[in-house]
Amino acid sequence: MADQVKVAARSRRGTFVPRATVMDADDVRRALVRIAHEILERNHGSGSLVVVGLQTGGVPLAEHLVALLADIDGADVPLGVLDVAFYRDDIGLRPVLAEEVTRIPVELSGRVVVLVDDVLFTGRTVRAALDALADHGRARSVQLAVMVDRGHRELPIRPDYVGKNLPTRRDEVVEVGAAGVRIGEVVALPGPEGAR
Repeated sequence: MADQVKVAARSRRGTFVPRATVMDADDVRRALVRIAHEILERNHGSGSLVVVGLQTGGVPLAEHLVALLADIDGADVPLGVLDVAFYRDDIGLRPVLAEEVTRIPVELSGRVVVLVDDVLFTGRTVRAALDALADHGRARSVQLAVMVDRGHRELPIRPDYVGKNLPTRRDEVVEVGAAGVRIGEVVALPGPEGAR
């Protein structure tokens, strides 16, 4: 889920209303297969890889990616999960809610870390992830895989692997889930909660 959807869900100010499906479940699967092959080609196999999914939307994609890497290369790639809530640069602008625990199964020093997220938007979540990763060791390199790059970058961050480039308006919301990728908007809930 994109940050906007998470914020809306947390604050109970609105609900996601999809307007269009831009990738179905098969499109997402094919994109993940392509990304897995690109990762293996770029890194000459999976020997030094660690895949880290960003909470919450990047974790299911990272899990699928690790399974695909094992199928293609025959090696078990370590899978980590990372919650960047306390590393964000908007603390004080919105409530800080830790989503899940961070779990990094191996020392990152000397490894190639592939960060996985569902949607790349402003780049601020990825910046926070880079800060969080530094607390777990000095990786040899960090690469970024996203299912959707929607533009509107506020920081000089660019993904290495992309499922789909999807130009959007800033007020649109992109949702990545088991059924695919949908674009829509968050609409206010009726009543006092929606009027905040």
